Order: sequence, then structure tokens, then C-alpha cells
Amino acid sequence: MQLKQRKLDCFRTDDETKEFLLYEMNNHLLMDEKPSEYFNSILESPIMKEHPFSMLSNLKNAEQSPVYHPEGNVWNHTMLVIDYAAKEKRKSRNEKVFMWAALLHDIGKPDTTRNKKGRITSYDHEKVGAVLAAEFLREFTTDEKFIRKVTSLIRWHMQILHVVKENGFADIPGMKEETDISEVALLGFCDRMGRKGSDIGKERQNIAVFQKKCRDCNPKVQQ
Repeated sequence: MQLKQRKLDCFRTDDETKEFLLYEMNNHLLMDEKPSEYFNSILESPIMKEHPFSMLSNLKNAEQSPVYHPEGNVWNHTMLVIDYAAKEKRKSRNEKVFMWAALLHDIGKPDTTRNKKGRITSYDHEKVGAVLAAEFLREFTTDEKFIRKVTSLIRWHMQILHVVKENGFADIPGMKEETDISEVALLGFCDRMGRKGSDIGKERQNIAVFQKKCRDCNPKVQQ
């Protein structure tokens, strides 16, 4: 006997439907070649305007600098990132953690984006994003280990830029203490490739520099 598969009704916004939507999101993140096709198909549905899914749909309202993000708003960027991450996920030690981090990596941008005379910034979006991602995930799971792994990748995903440029925001010891450098590198690579016109050779070189600097960083143990 073949059982009928339940179909998601995106016009319903009850708790049971929300839980089922999260289940479907998880499946599409882990199984689809292009998860963006599913996420774009539900973006304008009523349930995506409900908490916590509104934290995702709000990404479409967060603008980005056209110089660094010619693909447009944060939602567009995130869709490119999850599609690229879907190609790379088998390199991760934990595909589920990796794909959820890819989906939620810029969830802090709507709250941190500022446009000052045409200059668009989103300072500390990774720190705010880690907090918001935890809030999102705790709506559906009590698995704190999973939540911590996802949010740690989000918290540190901008370190590739800081470490390569050797600016004052780089914190290799702090990053190493909280998360896996190789996972940060993989997420960061997908983040960089989730932009129109990305140079894959240049981005691979940046990741290699980042990983070498992290390997070479051995803080002296205080006596």
C-alpha cells in the first residue's frame, strides 16, 4: 500500500504547519541540487510572513552594495549561496549544520544594514546573525549542540575577510576555540561564490591564505 504524502499548505499559519515547513526546508536543503527553487517558490506565501519565517523573508528587504553584491538584495545572495553550498556540502563534516548555516548566514543583515549617503554597510551582522539564528532554530528544536554548531559558523563566517586582510577584526584564537576552521573556510568560499561575477580562482586563493594563516597561528601558552 502506498501512503499519500502530505502537501504543505503555505496559506495556513498554525504551529503544525510551521513545523512541517521547517521539515520541508530541511529536506530541500539537504537533497536538492538547487534549493533556491523551492525557497523562491514559497517566499511570498502567507506563512513566510509569520515568525520565525519572516526572519528569512525579510532578507529581500535588505539592500547591499552593488559594488560587492551585483546580484542585489540579501535574499538573492542567500539563494546563490545555498545553491553553491549544495554542490559543496559533501566536503563538510556535518551537511545539515553546514546547509543551515548557509541559509541563515546573513540573517543579521536586515537589522544591521545602514545606507549613509549611498554607502551601504552591515557592520556586525555576523554577531547579530548568530543570535537571531539561534532564536529561529529554537522555535523548532531543543538540540543545543546543533544550534551551537550552526550559530558558531555564522558568528565567524566573516573572519576570512578579516584574516586575509590582517585587519583589527581578525581573531583566529577565538574562532578556533568555538568552531572548525575548515568548516568556516567552506562556508566562506560558498559565501564568496554566491555573488554574480565571482572569480573562483581568486576566491580559492583567499581561502588558501586564510587556512594557512590559521594553521600558522599558535598563541603562546602563558607560563
